[in-house]
Amino acid sequence: MQSPSAPGDSRALKGKRGLQRVLNAFRYSYDGFVAAWAEEDAFRQELLLAVVMVPTASLLPVSLVERLLMIAVVVLVLIVEIVNTAIEAAIDRQSFEINPLAKRAKDLGSAAVMLSLLLAGGVWLSVLWARFG
Repeated sequence: MQSPSAPGDSRALKGKRGLQRVLNAFRYSYDGFVAAWAEEDAFRQELLLAVVMVPTASLLPVSLVERLLMIAVVVLVLIVEIVNTAIEAAIDRQSFEINPLAKRAKDLGSAAVMLSLLLAGGVWLSVLWARFG
């Protein structure tokens, strides 16, 4: 059973409509970014790589489609890392005891991050090889 919302908890603002709902959603997203940055070394490393890779993709002499694909896979890595972090937080909230299902959930999240990194690397290498190789 979930505990009631604590003071200052953003869940207390759920149910709003219109512009207030959009503003709340932005705040929840901001809170998520702050938490990912503060608590996840992997997210910080991947975000710093993105800060380098997105401008690099923008400056390379590649087609628009190639550029968008290069940027999209970098953003995909960040998305998958955030989802993996959410999975880990949900599992850890339930219990820190070793449980085979919890381990499987965390391992699957980690595998998703690895696949997104391999995809990003493959796309970047393919585009760079086709253009400069």
